[in-house]
Amino acid sequence: MKRLIGAALVLGAAGLAGFWVLTRPAALPDDTLAALHLAQGDAARGEQVFWTGGCASCHDAPGVESQAPDAARLVLAGGRAFATPFGTFHAPNISMAPQAGIGRWTLDQFATALLRGVSPRGAHYYPAFPYTTYAHATPQDVADLWAFWQTLPADATPSLPHEVRFPFSIRRGLGLWKLLNFTTDFATPPSTDPQVERGRDLVESWGHCGECHTPRDALGGLDRSHWLAGAPALTGTGRIPALPPEGWSAADIAAYLQSGFTPEFDVVGGEMADVVANLGHIAPEDRAAIAAYLIALRSSPNR
Repeated sequence: MKRLIGAALVLGAAGLAGFWVLTRPAALPDDTLAALHLAQGDAARGEQVFWTGGCASCHDAPGVESQAPDAARLVLAGGRAFATPFGTFHAPNISMAPQAGIGRWTLDQFATALLRGVSPRGAHYYPAFPYTTYAHATPQDVADLWAFWQTLPADATPSLPHEVRFPFSIRRGLGLWKLLNFTTDFATPPSTDPQVERGRDLVESWGHCGECHTPRDALGGLDRSHWLAGAPALTGTGRIPALPPEGWSAADIAAYLQSGFTPEFDVVGGEMADVVANLGHIAPEDRAAIAAYLIALRSSPNR
């Protein structure tokens, strides 16, 4: 009996040690950190990254409408609630407030959060924060975004805790989820067309379109074999359509992303209203690149 108990304790300790090793938060690679330190952040370029990434759509205060003045949308006080099958996530304060926000973060910590989903304290972030998509961004983009972030106001509103049920409440377990779902590989192959390739970068990195428009498995991982093929809404009500919309041209898509009007003169609604409000800030050639990439998907073997 003592031997059995001893063997069980050894196996249990080995299993716990294995779990601890497999789920440890990943640091940024040395070459990424080196590129980050060499980059000269440009706030003007960073503002373009900010709007493409939709940062304000999640982190501005509850009640701030997508058509509100930029001064209101740039107060990243957090507080919006996002209900999912795994629990309700509350967007945190990511303003430049030193206590309530991220005002004390370094560039390395900012980049590690965006590109690896790891907090300055070494904890995994929940993938409601789309770091699995932001992971495709370049160090220069991150440096530019951080330069813009320094221009944003501070707000002292405290962040709300997430309401996540067991076992998803065990953050360390997210390390196992990352083993299954985290990759820096793009969902689609590179294109020889520079415009389509630029669109791939925008859609698959900062634009994080796949987070809503791609179906997920039972654990919430993206089914990349059906990339942008449409998906049930995470709220449990309705369905997110496939991209690109049937019958739309590249010009139709680019115009929609700027104005919010469909080719049939319907007006954008729901969460897409936020997306259009964001993408209305970016360069017209980038909206055209997004459209070109989406049209190129029509010939994808996975569609």
